[in-house]
Amino acid sequence: MSDHRNANAQPPNGRTSGAGTAYSIDPNNFQSRLKLLYSHWDEHRSTHWGSSDILAIATPPASEDLRYLKSSALNIWLLGYEFPETIMVFTKKQIHFLCSPKKVSLLEVVIKLSKDTVGVDVVMHAKAKGDDGTGLMDAIFHAIRAQSKVDGNDNPILGYITREAPEGKLLETWDEKLKNSDFHLSDITNGFSDLFAVKKNDELTCVKRAAYLTTSVMKSFVVPKLENVIDEEKKVTHSRLMDETEKVILEPSKINCKLKAENVDICYPPIFQSAGEFDLRPSAASNDELLYYDSASVIICAVGARYKSYCSNIARTFLIDAEPLQSHAYEKDAPELVGNLTKSAGTGIGIEFRESGLNLNAKNDRLVKEGMVFNVSLGFQNLQSQSNNKKKQNFSLLLADTVIIGKDKAEVATSMSSKAVKDVAYSFNEDEDEEEKPKVKAKAKVGEAVMSKTTLRSDNHEISKEELRRQHQAELARQKNEETARRLAGGGTGTGENRSGMKASTELITYKNVNDLPPPRDLMIQIDQKNEAVLLPIYGNMVPFHVATIRTVSSQQDTNRSCYIRIIFNVPGTPFSSTDVNSLKFPGAIFVKEVSFRSKDPRHISEVVQQIKTLRRQVVARESERAERATLVTQEKLQLAGNRFKPIRLNDLAIRPPFGGRGRKLPGTLEAHVNGFRYSTTRQGERVDIMFGNVKHAFFQPAENEMITLVHFHLHNHIMVGNKKTKDVQFYFEVMEMVQTLGGGKRSAYDPDELEEEQRERDRKNKINMDFQSFVNRVNDLWGQPQFNGLDLEFDQPLRELGFHGVPHKSSVFIVPTSTCLVELVETPFLVVTLSETEIVNLERVGLGQKNFDMTIVFKDFKRDVLRIDSIPSTSLDGIKEWLDTTDIKYYESRLNLNWRQILKTITDDPQGFIEDGGWEFLNLEATDSESDNAEDSDKGYEPSDVEPESDSEDDASDSESLVESEDDEEEEEVSEEDSDEDKGKSWDELEREASKADREKGNESDSEEERKRRKMKAFGKSRPGLISKTPKRAKLR
Repeated sequence: MSDHRNANAQPPNGRTSGAGTAYSIDPNNFQSRLKLLYSHWDEHRSTHWGSSDILAIATPPASEDLRYLKSSALNIWLLGYEFPETIMVFTKKQIHFLCSPKKVSLLEVVIKLSKDTVGVDVVMHAKAKGDDGTGLMDAIFHAIRAQSKVDGNDNPILGYITREAPEGKLLETWDEKLKNSDFHLSDITNGFSDLFAVKKNDELTCVKRAAYLTTSVMKSFVVPKLENVIDEEKKVTHSRLMDETEKVILEPSKINCKLKAENVDICYPPIFQSAGEFDLRPSAASNDELLYYDSASVIICAVGARYKSYCSNIARTFLIDAEPLQSHAYEKDAPELVGNLTKSAGTGIGIEFRESGLNLNAKNDRLVKEGMVFNVSLGFQNLQSQSNNKKKQNFSLLLADTVIIGKDKAEVATSMSSKAVKDVAYSFNEDEDEEEKPKVKAKAKVGEAVMSKTTLRSDNHEISKEELRRQHQAELARQKNEETARRLAGGGTGTGENRSGMKASTELITYKNVNDLPPPRDLMIQIDQKNEAVLLPIYGNMVPFHVATIRTVSSQQDTNRSCYIRIIFNVPGTPFSSTDVNSLKFPGAIFVKEVSFRSKDPRHISEVVQQIKTLRRQVVARESERAERATLVTQEKLQLAGNRFKPIRLNDLAIRPPFGGRGRKLPGTLEAHVNGFRYSTTRQGERVDIMFGNVKHAFFQPAENEMITLVHFHLHNHIMVGNKKTKDVQFYFEVMEMVQTLGGGKRSAYDPDELEEEQRERDRKNKINMDFQSFVNRVNDLWGQPQFNGLDLEFDQPLRELGFHGVPHKSSVFIVPTSTCLVELVETPFLVVTLSETEIVNLERVGLGQKNFDMTIVFKDFKRDVLRIDSIPSTSLDGIKEWLDTTDIKYYESRLNLNWRQILKTITDDPQGFIEDGGWEFLNLEATDSESDNAEDSDKGYEPSDVEPESDSEDDASDSESLVESEDDEEEEEVSEEDSDEDKGKSWDELEREASKADREKGNESDSEEERKRRKMKAFGKSRPGLISKTPKRAKLR
């Protein structure tokens, strides 16, 4: 990354050009670019070319150093290779080449090409070995003067690259003669900068391939290498990492990159920096110090690669157990750090690593054009942390990408290497902190705390993990209340689902005309499959009923060997019956609720019942599927890969939910195409298309303790799988077969057959996991292409070490967090909770002596039902708190379950009152407990504005009700009755209630009568009629 380290002196394979006949000049390339050179010179002669009449370019001798020179760039751009120790002079009528005889032989091909393209003559000046070239230079100057006189220009202006100092005897002689000549001299550097700035398609292809190599090295070698070094605590120097990375760039096959080694090279030696010594300048270099990766350390890596001499660059910063300042500087707006920002946001890049005149800064007013390529580089330098450790005290941040300017938008060519926080921030030593950290004093203000996520120690004081978590939660509470206030003020409570919505059935018509009825058969019950009707004999006539009007049908036999069939219909007013259009159309009509028929033929009755049930089941299934499909969002059409690329395929997968129909479930194939996935089996009609744009979350869960390996897609909009409407589609493979040993004998743990079988199972599981991993990696690479940048798609993997058991539906399952969600993907129904849609989490039934607790997730859409996960073991409490805190989710604790439906209704009814009374802080038990010694009026929760002030009368006190789901109200009423009737004798029931109450108080001393009264008054307002919950304790999605 330097100007003086030099980088395009050699041809693509590193060998000196001009030796032998290994190289040939591309005629088409030369003609197009020579024409472009002359047209650009003519058009911008006065603005960019210094009004020059002659262009003189002298290329220095070959060098082992990496260097970037305009003269070398012109050689490569025009001729395809660099020609060292060569002088080129361009006039309007002639082109002069002064070089060795071998180079002349290579350049002879351009003589005819130049004449045909721009009508100029090419004159070759072959310099013999040992000749200083003085005579040949004089011949060139004489030809220039002669041509200028013919053109009537007695004082021609000769342009040359002033910033390139002459190297070697030939160029020094040329420079001396040039300056001693009578020509007017001018600088033509800006002309070449503008000429090279806009790249053609073939040049952009080279840049993209260079960027592909750069990102592949970063993603497939540098990142895994760093992770391995840190995880295994290896000692490795920056310079060694540089050497190993350089070897990988020069041999792309090491990372399965299908680029020829002779076409690639490095832009600069790869850069690795850590341990507080950072240099963000392009001239930075890797030193011989050891890589430093202790907690709160920063590692900067920069990699640059060339393909056919075209450069690309990438730089990433990796955070190890980041401190708040480091995280803040990396991912959030930080106007206070402007003084530490790099002076430039990058430069143009191409054949030269830094194209002069294309700096991205406030002083450059040049327009950005389609076809330009930039190395966009931003960073903060010399930031100071509060650590006393010199290796952590000073740190810098740097991000760089290669960006191609397109017609409509810019394309980040190096986007395949992620720079998202979740991919560059590592946490290796969460429970260890060997370095001393400064003491932090927190101001003792209510609702305020110093935010910190790391353990801070000093000699005399230690802040516990719980205290730091509490401080961070206090800060989150402030942020969450501000965010909720803004959302509620803007009316953003969400649309939610209509809980009272009821589907109205369509108008049912069996026969349009009485003549369409089938002929009667002995006045017996008939089933018309075609018209979906049941014909009943009533008063000598066959009366048709559509099968959808039938609610149930049953049969029974009495002691007289007579059989009865009973048919019950759906009629208005029946619970759980849908609204019939006919009942609205004929409001005064009388409906038949049920009919019964008697028969002497039991076999006929059984057939009728079975036929009615079968027909009804078919009709209900068809109408249900039709109603589901009517609500689907129209998806785009799947574009098959075809000849563009071979689809990414994963074979022999099962699907959940399964396809309908009878018969054995067949495995299918999942394929990734241009814009979506397709899953299909060999059975006709069993096919599902999932568009990339409809994928909200994608998960990959390898089999460890489970029987299946799976990929799971959680969608934005529902799709139909068979006849089922779903937002979750899963494809899985059973890694182990369910077998049962029938032999009665007990097998030894050292049985060779048993050991061999276990090894086969392990090998099978590993192979399946690897196949899935390969599929996921290839799809991630596909999603990394520029056209999918807006979708932000990437397979997420559950973090098993953070998992816990709970009951989100009916059975206990193992629930696992991912980086963006909380999921359970093994048992059905699946659980997928998007963390970004979560408002707060309330941990309920938390207290001493409790073996389990519940977790209630409140969503930002207040019209959406909360999700409650029941029966989580109390041993998981600290782990869940830590996870919620690290993901910046505010959580509260309560001793009882709350009636969330009523709470959310109250908030949406009076959002202003909710905001004014402290937002979610009515859930904060710690804040309430700390204020319990204050006056009663100061212990207020959220009270809606339309609630009457609390009265001291006994009637008001008896009417006050709580949002807490408990039996405390009844207990307190019993106590008050007992106190008022002290003089009366107590019954056995009363004495038994007193004894049980005393036992409860003894078992939980903290839950005293005074405590219950205070909690009852505090829970969402002191006086609120009509809010007692009568719902069952374990109601789920309410």
